[in-house]
Amino acid sequence: MSGFPYQELKSPYRILLGPGPSNIHPRVQKAMMEPLVGHLDPYISTIMDDTANLLRFVFQTKNELAFPISGTGFSGMDAAFGNFIEPGDVAVIGVNGIFGEKMTDIAQRYGAEVIRVEAEWGKMVEPEAVAAVLKTQKKVKLVALVHVETSTGVLQPLEEISRLAKEHEALFLVDTVASLGGQEVAVDDWGIDIGYSGSQKCLSAPPGLAPFTANRTALDTLTKRAKKVPSFYLDLSLIAKYWTAGTKAYHHTGPVLQFYALHEALALIAEEGLEARVTRHLRNGTALRAGLEAMGLKLFAQEECRSNSLTSVCIPVGVDDLRIRQRLLNDFSIEIGVGLGALKGKIWRIGLMGHSSSLENVLLILAVLEKLLADEGYKTEPGAGLTAASQILKQSTTE
Repeated sequence: MSGFPYQELKSPYRILLGPGPSNIHPRVQKAMMEPLVGHLDPYISTIMDDTANLLRFVFQTKNELAFPISGTGFSGMDAAFGNFIEPGDVAVIGVNGIFGEKMTDIAQRYGAEVIRVEAEWGKMVEPEAVAAVLKTQKKVKLVALVHVETSTGVLQPLEEISRLAKEHEALFLVDTVASLGGQEVAVDDWGIDIGYSGSQKCLSAPPGLAPFTANRTALDTLTKRAKKVPSFYLDLSLIAKYWTAGTKAYHHTGPVLQFYALHEALALIAEEGLEARVTRHLRNGTALRAGLEAMGLKLFAQEECRSNSLTSVCIPVGVDDLRIRQRLLNDFSIEIGVGLGALKGKIWRIGLMGHSSSLENVLLILAVLEKLLADEGYKTEPGAGLTAASQILKQSTTE
């Protein structure tokens, strides 16, 4: 026995109600226990083909290019800009939270001239503001938006801005990391040219893969690049050869067990049905918001564009942010999200994503928050949150 000290692996069970990851279904957990095969094994080839088809289903697209990039959600963002931006290209980026800021950073690293369309955190990027910027530019390479801004819980309307991008012959790039599998994402109908996501949020697979899709219009610009894509690892033209049926040319060692997990998570979505899944997130998100407001809490995101997968709620004056979150974790094994950037200590972010979006979790977080807030001296009518949420849930199940 080695004398080198190490910790025995004993992961605690958590109810994941933060901004991601979400809890995974037992079938997804079981999928990761399947025997490991080589990443070029004929069997894994069939799983890859199936996964690509399932991603087309969830993205609602007929795009030939649809596969997960081996990496977290940021690898999808990096690939989106790294493949389609060349030095000097103009990128118009909506910025209303942390992840719009990250888009700007990455685009600039690839040499883009970035024009930011700013909106106050908690509010959506207005189409009129995008239109005003586009009118000032002779040539825009792409327009980029975050569908659900994870730092605020804002759901960004996309269709009008997609139309504006098309009018100016610009590619439309959308971050669907916190929306795919929870909110409707209609890539083809909404004119999304480039879209990426993350495996760990509404898809409810472990972190480590970034579902990606791009249409023929986008790929045609890729073939016209003056120079190679700067990143070998994220070069879509190379990764596509690894994912193309009948080819499967070596590019990197694919994370086979992650592929299994994502495949099973996507299969669960197919079995539930996209419409039913989106409706479930709508029901639970609406019930959570009703419960929080009945407790006298103020929601942070603009009312007209609140996400069903992630709710941001203002922390009452006099309530200790850290103590509440520590008690949630230590006493109830519940994780919620801290505010990011300027919102640190000012909001909580409560996720109801994928497998974690359930009636039971809505009622649980409302009941526990009521108790913990009462312990902090925050006064609310006992049971008000649960009553309001239950009315929404009861109504939705009888319709």
